[in-house]
Amino acid sequence: MIVIPGKSTMTILDRYILKGLFVPFFISLGILCFIVLTKEMLRLVELLVTNGVSLLAVLKIIANLMPSFLVLTLPMACLISSITTFSRFSFDKEFVAMRAAGLSLLRLAVPVFIFSFLVFLGTLFLSQWGQPWSSISLKRLAISLIQDQLTLALEQGVFNEPAEDMVIFVPTPEDGEKAEGIFILDQRDPSQEIIITAHTFHMLKDPQRNQFGIRLYEGEIHHVPTDGIQHHQVTFSTYDIKMHSAPALTAETPKRPDYEHIMAKLEQSGWRDATMLRRLMEHYKDLGFPVATLILGVLGMPVGIVSKRTGNMRGFVMGIVIMVGYYLLNVLGEFSVTALLLHPFAGAWLPNVLLLFMTGILFYQANRR
Repeated sequence: MIVIPGKSTMTILDRYILKGLFVPFFISLGILCFIVLTKEMLRLVELLVTNGVSLLAVLKIIANLMPSFLVLTLPMACLISSITTFSRFSFDKEFVAMRAAGLSLLRLAVPVFIFSFLVFLGTLFLSQWGQPWSSISLKRLAISLIQDQLTLALEQGVFNEPAEDMVIFVPTPEDGEKAEGIFILDQRDPSQEIIITAHTFHMLKDPQRNQFGIRLYEGEIHHVPTDGIQHHQVTFSTYDIKMHSAPALTAETPKRPDYEHIMAKLEQSGWRDATMLRRLMEHYKDLGFPVATLILGVLGMPVGIVSKRTGNMRGFVMGIVIMVGYYLLNVLGEFSVTALLLHPFAGAWLPNVLLLFMTGILFYQANRR
């Protein structure tokens, strides 16, 4: 029980509030990440079950997707934990005891602000460095899956297209027998289309040259005649077909227009280029969105105090409703910018300003209770 607001008491109280914030934060963060992950779950299950991708590869994909998920879920979890914690304090009369000890709501907000600042740093780091890293890492993983497990793409009994202008057919083996035989139609050179059949094959890869291919054994090459008269047939014991990885799968660092480039394009278009306006708005959002985490953490205090209900689910639902409203404000801001109604800076920061205004009103009302 808090009796005298001394130095040691304040330290204990700060730790108590921080502990109360961290528990619902991690619970809600886990739930939110799971909800966001379910959007990709069907694709991941298809990779695991249908395409035969290993469980380790699927886990690597999830790990590379997490930075993008966390940028969205960290602010939500911060808000939900603040609402849940102070809702419990209010219901259990702990908040009344804190106020009776002479502590103002502003003083009680200090550990909340510290907690929100830590989440802000995490969100800022992920938005500035985590997402670009995960993007390039995910592309490299995709290339690795193509190179290491290309045989998974050659489904038996269907016509596969592992590369442009190339069709490969692998017969379905009888029960208990090993798969044998392969049919290839290679139309990459329009002037010399060829048909290849072989008895057996295995996959090749050359990571240094960014190539993969197929080594064929005991087969024939048929050159498709252009005049319909001549026909060339060549037999071979071994034959290699090389294919380059798709240009879209090159693991280059994603490039984003810098501020000077965006401003130059806007000046050329008279500030009417919708794409560049959105780019400039995204530039301002790089800091604006993480800053919203600080506001959301403090906003959760008066919302939780006023609700006076226990239960993490109520705080969870209220947090989701507030975040949906915040994201709608962002959509409205983007629409206003592209419609030339607002400057990109105003469109990016208007949701934060409105959120801060609402936080100030609710904080003032809760402090007077």
